[in-house]
Amino acid sequence: MSEEGGTVRVLVVDDDPIVRSALTLMLGGQADLEVVGEAGDGREGVLLVDRLRPDIVLMDIRMPVLDGLEATRRLHRLPDPPRVIVLTTFDADEHVVEALAAGADGFLLKDTAPAQIVEALRKVAEGEPMLSPSVTRTLIDRLRAAQAEPADDRAARAEARLALLTDREREVALAVGRGLSNAEVARELHLSVPTVKAHVSRLFEKLVVTNRVQIAMCVHDAGLV
Repeated sequence: MSEEGGTVRVLVVDDDPIVRSALTLMLGGQADLEVVGEAGDGREGVLLVDRLRPDIVLMDIRMPVLDGLEATRRLHRLPDPPRVIVLTTFDADEHVVEALAAGADGFLLKDTAPAQIVEALRKVAEGEPMLSPSVTRTLIDRLRAAQAEPADDRAARAEARLALLTDREREVALAVGRGLSNAEVARELHLSVPTVKAHVSRLFEKLVVTNRVQIAMCVHDAGLV
């Protein structure tokens, strides 16, 4: 958000005008959310991000001109990228797995209940995960299956990366690996939410990752969850 506790600025990118209108109408009724623009394809979405500076982009995957996967990659190359939540019709869409691996902050099914979409946007805006433990587990399994690296080598590499962490950072990483939100980690480890957020930010840097799914994947590869 542009300022602490301010309005979350959202850009909707989808080639279906009915979907765009429905999302805009739904989000427009929330005092803390503002749809600042709409785009019908990924290229237009990237251009609007540069002009409108949204906090979050709701990004469809299958679009003409430029698909959501490539648009997400381009956004994450920006100096100050927005958070990206990809939209899909099926949770088995392999492109969603690729988008998360590339750094997207989560995904929503298009038939998700409106209240859950609103809650997901608020969580992502605050740096919270929006993937349930079961979804995280499924994504990790799919990402592993796509890798050619032997399991023993993958485990050794993950253990070496985790060895760089302090004891407290390791505790936070394990909690993230179990799918806990920042608030849940704070309660379990008796920390404040801002302190947990600071630890997660350091995990991004030390583990060289861009989202919580990748933290969880490292923890799972090391055999700690």
